[in-house]
Amino acid sequence: MTNFPSDEKILIATAQQGNLEAFNGLVVLYQDMAFSVAYRILQDDGMAADVTQNALIAAYRKIDQFRGDNFKSWLMRIVTNACYDELRLKKRHPTASLDDIEGEGDGLYFDAEDDAPLMATIEGPERVVERSELQAVIENCLQQLSTSYRVIVVLADVEGYSYEEAASISGISLGTVKSRLSRARSNLRDCLRKKAELLPDQYRQDNS
Repeated sequence: MTNFPSDEKILIATAQQGNLEAFNGLVVLYQDMAFSVAYRILQDDGMAADVTQNALIAAYRKIDQFRGDNFKSWLMRIVTNACYDELRLKKRHPTASLDDIEGEGDGLYFDAEDDAPLMATIEGPERVVERSELQAVIENCLQQLSTSYRVIVVLADVEGYSYEEAASISGISLGTVKSRLSRARSNLRDCLRKKAELLPDQYRQDNS
C-alpha cells in the first residue's frame, strides 16, 4: 500500500485526482473533529455518527469543487449543513433560519463579561466529579438553544474556532457570528442560573 505524506495539501491534491486512499488520509485527520461538531449540535451519538459518515461521503464526492486554503472550514461547513438537514428531517428541534436571531437573555449567571467564552468557566473545577456535573448541566442548556445559536456556540466556544472560521463554516457574516454568540452566551448563563440547584456548590450564585 502506498503511504502518502500527511501534508494536507498533498492529500487534497491527490484526492482531487480521484485517489480514495489520499482522501482516507484526510478522513484520519478530521473524522474526530467532524464527529465532535456533529455530536455537540445533535446531542445524539447515533445521529452524529450517521451525519459524520454522510458528510465525509459528500465531501469525497465534492472534493474536486474545493478551491481555497482552508479545507477544515470547508469540511466542517458540510458537516454543519448535514446537521441542519438531520434536524429538519427528524424534527428533533424547531427549524431555525440562519438569519434568525431570537431574544436576548436577561443577565449573566457567572461573574463575567457578555463576550467571555462560556467554556472558560467550565475548565476551572479541579475535581472530576464536579466538572462532570457542571458539564451535564451545560450540555442540557446547550440543547435548549435554537439550532442557529447552538451551532455558533459549538464552533466558537466548544471547538475553539475563531470568529472568522465560525463565519466561514456556518455561512454567515462575521458580525452575525458575534451577535449570535453574545446572545447565545447570555441565554446559556440565564439557563444555568435557573438550574443553579444542579450545579456544584462553587458555581451557585448566592442570591441572599
